[in-house]
Amino acid sequence: MQKLKAVFFDLDDTLLWDEESVRQAFERTCNIATKKYDVDPVELEDAVRKHARELYESYDVYPFTRMIGINPFEGLWGTFTDSGEGFQQLSKIAPEYQRQAWTNGLKELGIDEPKFGQVLAEAFPEERKLVPCLYEESLYILEKLKEDYRLLLLTNGSPQLQNIKLKMTPELCPYFDKIIISGDFGKGKPDPTIFEYALEQLELTAGEAIMVGDNLNTDILGSNRVGIPNIWINRKGLEAKDVKPTYEVSQLSEVLEIIEKH
Repeated sequence: MQKLKAVFFDLDDTLLWDEESVRQAFERTCNIATKKYDVDPVELEDAVRKHARELYESYDVYPFTRMIGINPFEGLWGTFTDSGEGFQQLSKIAPEYQRQAWTNGLKELGIDEPKFGQVLAEAFPEERKLVPCLYEESLYILEKLKEDYRLLLLTNGSPQLQNIKLKMTPELCPYFDKIIISGDFGKGKPDPTIFEYALEQLELTAGEAIMVGDNLNTDILGSNRVGIPNIWINRKGLEAKDVKPTYEVSQLSEVLEIIEKH
């Protein structure tokens, strides 16, 4: 077994609790609608989420968003000013997508008000920026690992959005020797080339690194493809069926013991 020299970390829902930030942004935005129309904020959130997914998948640029790893709810608050044809396409449709998702959600609840849909579409990005959520143990884990290992952040997404997230939690960046964002590279996890690129950046072989992430189909599948051992953070108690992680934990704090023994 090769000596472990580096730890690769995913960002969203591994170090940053993105799911909770999105939930809070929806709650805050839907409460704006509740004050005006007395709608149930939970019902509105569910409706907007549903219509956002449907709309997002209907666009020609959808395959690009899947390749890079940009989900529908990131689409609801990004401007996608990144360079490249795919991001230019996404930038063009983003304002209409955001307006339409909220307008359609309102309409499902009996409120046909496109102008107010626009108000909510503009409010959601601002609310999302106000609620960065970092897992309690993230900085402690990074601090401990930094003493003995090189750290690399490997995240899917739009550079514009991912950099906003990192600016909102500035304490994260100093821990990392390298930060790789799929939108900059051109392909996202689980494509093996982005993992190979990460290894090249630190001049490592696959056995000298370990990947830590929450997503079986991106973090774990991709690292499996290039022979990088991995730790799946399974906070929701899901079952690993088709993709098998090297190690499985239920919370981030458990990775220390595994890494120290590896």
